[in-house]
Amino acid sequence: MFSKNIKTFTFLFSSSTKSARCCERDFIRKMSLSPNKDERPKITPLKESRRFMIDCLKAVGAQQKHAEIVADNLLEADHRGHYSHGMNRLENYINDVEKGFSVANATPTIEKETTATAVVNANNGFGAVSGQFCMDLAIKKAEEAGIGIVTSHNANHYGIAGIYCLQALKKGLIGFSCTNTSPLMVPTRAKKAALGTNPIALGVPGLQGDDFLLDFATTAVAVGKIEIQQRKHQPIPEGWALNENGRVETDSTKAFAASRLLPLGGVEKTSGYKGYGLGMLVEIFCGILSGSSYGPNIRSWTNPNAKANLGHCFMALDPKAFAEGVEERMSDLMNTIRNMEPVDPSLPVLVHGDAERNHMEKVQKLGGLSYVYNQHETNKRLAERLNVAPMQSI
Repeated sequence: MFSKNIKTFTFLFSSSTKSARCCERDFIRKMSLSPNKDERPKITPLKESRRFMIDCLKAVGAQQKHAEIVADNLLEADHRGHYSHGMNRLENYINDVEKGFSVANATPTIEKETTATAVVNANNGFGAVSGQFCMDLAIKKAEEAGIGIVTSHNANHYGIAGIYCLQALKKGLIGFSCTNTSPLMVPTRAKKAALGTNPIALGVPGLQGDDFLLDFATTAVAVGKIEIQQRKHQPIPEGWALNENGRVETDSTKAFAASRLLPLGGVEKTSGYKGYGLGMLVEIFCGILSGSSYGPNIRSWTNPNAKANLGHCFMALDPKAFAEGVEERMSDLMNTIRNMEPVDPSLPVLVHGDAERNHMEKVQKLGGLSYVYNQHETNKRLAERLNVAPMQSI
């Protein structure tokens, strides 16, 4: 999923700014990882993080299987460094169930189907549950027909988009996933939000598990990044969001309250209309083709007062249906790029998926996940509210 989408991938489009963009991405990732400066860092073992999330989900009525699917989805985001889409989203899911805006044990159903396509009703269940179901269906069709495309409606937030590409990659297939979201993107020349962060993810298999995994929001940044900064009472960089007056805002609290993100690329002068166009592309695949709510018709993210009815799109392609040697050619391309001379020797050239692998290695060395202080406080209140054992951290 992955909002990633923590990554700012515009560095791909301008080799002259490659080092600067890498620095920006590292800066964003560090902001997501760092605890409050006055607090001692806490490390939470992966198993304990998973246990806590499962307990919380079961406390509001989720069956064991669904609770595990959702917890694994959120844990994958945290493990890969996308803290905005992991544990950070747990309370939202709990609130939606308790308010009757989503159904804890809903099972998705197929409404319309052909050899290579399908439309699925998520039945207002957890997005991770319906998302896994839909990608499994797309994979089955791709294995039979070379390609499978599945859209779903009546769905909810499904985590990082990239996790569904990982499903396809595990089967040796190319995976694609995207989702619409609550209106947060301000279209170029407009003053108010009308499209979501609308993330896109693509996974392509390489040799020996060295896979390409692109996952990015079509806004300058995912709203969760602003939320993380707000949790830490820290500002955001210029170019992420506007305030209620339509001006660039750096105060994370004001920016989150206004909920007006700039498209990928920023303002019109810096080609923000391209990010706006990508947002429309996702809306067509997810909102228009699936029959879900779309654009400004989707409920508010900061003040939800109805079910989400999001639209998702999943695609799986069998490389064997195309030219020979896809994996070899993909690995050759990635390694060629990685071996390019960097502007700064301390900042090697990366391809998409490298940063996540690096973060996962860091987690293993640390012995767990490093959540911001405010997240621990949120979890403490959540444990008391749901009467579950608090999350234990070192």
